[in-house]
Parts: sequence; structure tokens; C-alpha cells
Amino acid sequence: MSISELGNFLEGDLLEPGDRGFEDGRRLWNARFDRSPDLVARCTTTRDVKAAIDFARVQGGTLSVRGGGHSYAANSVADDGLLIDLALMKAVSVDASTRRVTVEGGVTCAEMDAATQLHGLAVPTPTVSSVGVIGAALGGGGGYLSRRYGLTLDSIISAEVVTADGQVLRVADDQHPDLFWAIRGGGGNFGVVTRLELGLHEVGPQVLSGQIIYPFDGAADHLRFFRDFMDQAPDEFQCYPFCFRVPPIDAFPAETHGKPVLDFVFCHQNPDAIDFVQPLRELGEPIIDAVGVNSYAETQTTFDANMPKGLRYTSKAHDLAELTDGAIDTMVEYVPRMAGALTAAYFDPLGRAISRVETTATPYGGRATSYGFHIIAGWIESDEDDSVLGWAGEFHDAMAAHSTGGVYVNLIADDETARIPSAYGPNYERLVELKRRWDPENLFSSNYNIAPS
Repeated sequence: MSISELGNFLEGDLLEPGDRGFEDGRRLWNARFDRSPDLVARCTTTRDVKAAIDFARVQGGTLSVRGGGHSYAANSVADDGLLIDLALMKAVSVDASTRRVTVEGGVTCAEMDAATQLHGLAVPTPTVSSVGVIGAALGGGGGYLSRRYGLTLDSIISAEVVTADGQVLRVADDQHPDLFWAIRGGGGNFGVVTRLELGLHEVGPQVLSGQIIYPFDGAADHLRFFRDFMDQAPDEFQCYPFCFRVPPIDAFPAETHGKPVLDFVFCHQNPDAIDFVQPLRELGEPIIDAVGVNSYAETQTTFDANMPKGLRYTSKAHDLAELTDGAIDTMVEYVPRMAGALTAAYFDPLGRAISRVETTATPYGGRATSYGFHIIAGWIESDEDDSVLGWAGEFHDAMAAHSTGGVYVNLIADDETARIPSAYGPNYERLVELKRRWDPENLFSSNYNIAPS
């Protein structure tokens, strides 16, 4: 198939450099990277995706796939070759009677929430609503609901996958079960997932949520209190202790601008649970206490403004067996030296429903992890690269002493491909075997790659 034949075949558009829409099509969320494919296939149907994969397999060269495009490591777009862009595949179908939702490859978490919350139902997803549902699910997908309902991947019922040899398959527990196992954590290594069917859970539409922000000078004691508080918290409560520098905006008192703070960002699925969260509001004199009954959909957008497209980002993360005093002390040591205007570091309470699933039931390797640690470094100008990346690297190295050695695969940075096996632990060898079966030529390599050898 030639380029012109592919272009004529697609229901969507095939773009080349210079075509209208090509620049937007190749532009990444993370502006540290400037990638330029030879072609962008803006697919609108599974048939389009199959044609693009067939073209790439025959022509050779690089193949990359973008859904939501929210990749720290910029895996969504590669230089040269063909980019399959799923952004136009936006169908969402909710069956409230069976508590199932089906989404196509370009659907974001916000778009799925908008449809499911009409019925008071939701899927556990990340807490940035612009993230693509399928991209998050293929690696894990954790958020406000995960301590009660597990990861996004734990809600997958079935998937439509276009494989490297051009097959269009429905995969589920009883259909191609090995491939179904592989995609639930193995990322985009085994094919292009064009459609997911997910189970829904009762959530909202109203929840208790908000932020309680304290000066950082009490962070050590506050984080120790938080650790004990979370130990006895119910599964329907999630709270992230975020550390960041106060931006120069009117929402914060002028005297706090530029200073580090500790922000307890939480969601309780019971909107009447105000008494439960009260102790978090009484640790001292908060700078901001914004607690109230909000819609779940609104709560899901809390972090969106802090992660806009077009800035420079890096990600550094660890799995922690527990939140030790040493890990807390390391956080308290490094946050005051934080670099990057939109940088944050936080602990992610895990366990509960996530850990109730056997480690080998899916490829996701962090089932025994009680906390995650994550640095999201965000900045604007390239001349800040050395200072921000240097600080993030030093902080990450210092926190390694408190880690299990594991890491959540969706948070691996662009320079950390050697850590991919550690994200899967005992499941990695099985993933390699399945990669050899389903993609022996490694056509799907622009990802957190599991090589077939």
C-alpha cells in the first residue's frame, strides 16, 4: 500500500509535513520534546487503525500511537515513520443497567466522567481529567477511587485490539485470555486498543472534597499524622499530601508567594463525612481551607490547571513498602530546594482494593505497594532544564533508599528505560514471552517497551 492509497482508504485524514493540522497533530503535551513523524494518520474508525498498522508493517520504519497524549516520556509521538492519532475516536456508550461503559481510543477521563456521572457511576481513573482513558488503563490508572475500587485496569471487562499482524480481536477472560492479561498493565506493547469496555461503580454525583494547605514548616509532624490517619481511614477516602511552592496568584496571601507548602488534597465518597476529615483541618492554622461538597466530576479536575499542555515536564517515581520516617524526612529536606514553577512532589496512598488482587492476576507489579512517591517537575524555559532536572534527580536518588525497587510504569521518565522490568516484577518474563508471540518484530516499540528478546 502506497501513501496515496492509504490516504484514499482512510475515513480520517492522512497528514504530511506542510498539511493543515500536521503541526498540531505532532505537538506533544510535554514541550521538552519536539518530535516529527513523516505521516500522521488521524483515525476515526478501527478500520482506519488496521489500515495504518498494515501500512506501517509493510513499509517498515517507526510506528507511534497517541490517544490522550499525556506521556511524561513523550512516547506518544516518535520521530519519522507513521503516527496513529486516535484523538478523533470519541465515542462513549454507557449502559447503566449493566453498569458498563465503552470508550474509544481518544476519550479522556473528563469525557468519560461526563457521561457516566449522569447515572451516578464512575470508573477509577487518574486525577488529571485530560488524560486519555485507554492510555492510563493500559499501564494501571490510579486515583481518588482506587483504594475502594482498584485501578482503571481492574475495571476492564473487554477490549478491542488491533494486533501487529492486522487482526482485529475482542479480548476478554474467555477470548484470547493471554492477550487480555497482557494489555491490563503491559501498555501499548501488544497492539492498538481502539475500544475498552469497563465496569462502573456507584460514585457521586456529590462527594466531599477539597484542599487544606499548611505552611511547610510543620510538614514533618503533619505528614506523620497523615500516615497514621490514613492507616485507619476507610477505603472510600483518598488524600494526597502535595508539596509545592505557592504561585504568585491572588488565591494565596502575598506573604506566602514563593514559599513551600503542604497541601492535603482529598476526596471522600460520602459527602456527609465532614466530621471524619475534621482532624486534617486542625493540625495548625491553614493558609487555605477549601473543604466542601462538590461534584465528583469537578473534583476530578482539581489538578488540571497545574499540568497544562506545552510546558516542560519530567517525572520521577518510586514504590514504597511503607511511608517511613526516613521517607518523610527526605521529603522535608528536598522540598525547600524545589525547582520549577509548576513542580510538585507527593505521596500516593495505595493498597486496599489494589492489593486485594493477586500480583500475577495482571502485569501491574505494584500490588504490595502501600505508597507511591512521585515528583512532577514542571517548568517553562529550556534554560531551566539543568537546575530542575538536577534537583529532581537528586531528590529521586535520595528517596531510593526508602523504595521497594519498583515503580509505576506510567511514571517512568524518558531516561529510565532500564527500570521497565522493575515495574512488572515477577510478571516481566511472561510479558516478554507474550511480546514474542503477538509482536515478534517489535512494531509497537514507541512506548515503555517490552522487547521480544
